[in-house]
Amino acid sequence: MILADIYQLWNSIWPAGATLLALGSGFAIILLIASEKLKVEIDPKILQINEALPSLDCGGCGFAGCGQYAKAVLANPDLLGKCAPGGQAATEAIAKILNLQVSDAAAPKRPIVHCKGHTKDKTFNAIYHGIQSCIAANALAPAQACKFGCLGLGDCVGVCKFDAIKIIDGLATIDYEKCTGCGACAKHCPRNLIEMVPFSQEKMMTVACSSRESGKVTRSMCKVGCIGCGICEKMGEQFSIENNLARVDYEKYQPSEKNQLALNKCPKKVIIEAG
Repeated sequence: MILADIYQLWNSIWPAGATLLALGSGFAIILLIASEKLKVEIDPKILQINEALPSLDCGGCGFAGCGQYAKAVLANPDLLGKCAPGGQAATEAIAKILNLQVSDAAAPKRPIVHCKGHTKDKTFNAIYHGIQSCIAANALAPAQACKFGCLGLGDCVGVCKFDAIKIIDGLATIDYEKCTGCGACAKHCPRNLIEMVPFSQEKMMTVACSSRESGKVTRSMCKVGCIGCGICEKMGEQFSIENNLARVDYEKYQPSEKNQLALNKCPKKVIIEAG
């Protein structure tokens, strides 16, 4: 009796099972055919370029990640050399894949903070208690008297994937041993205090200030701000004064006795060596 019941049950369910199996197999075959027909062929050169990149996805090249940059540089070889973390080695590897010749390497760009004011050096109109973000603080009436100075709230720290920048006593400070030159910190500074500079030398002289106020006003806001006195312009070879602020011509910069004299004679000691 039990065997008869089992046999009857089997006869009632196997057609449905067979139908489901047939349908499943049919759909699998259709999907397999569709995947073959519709798949996008990836140029093997894109894969080779991607392997030549450091896989950091830092965005310093202007693209969302290394994969996107690999596609872009294959389509437009003028983008060659945009990978700062990969440096000249990545550029040469990609050039070889693309069968291109590369010229002498341009000086790698690295960030410089155009501010020297730590918390103790700054004058404050009030204590800021708002959102702990430079963008938020910069949008409000200035609690910090100098509207050109580092706000020290760390937006640049948050976007650095390499732990290469920290806030030390209210000032963004770069660790050049960790820095890859991706440029993320410069892009996210609302006051544009961080500049990507071609490092033609291991250490570069720079003016660690961005204030364009008169010397008198700058002195009232910051103990270490540039007062636009012009001593560096008279003594150095690549210094100039623009809008009350000393500047270095980085494209022409070379170490020299005159430039060293300008650094030594700066009354506010705002000319420093970065690197």
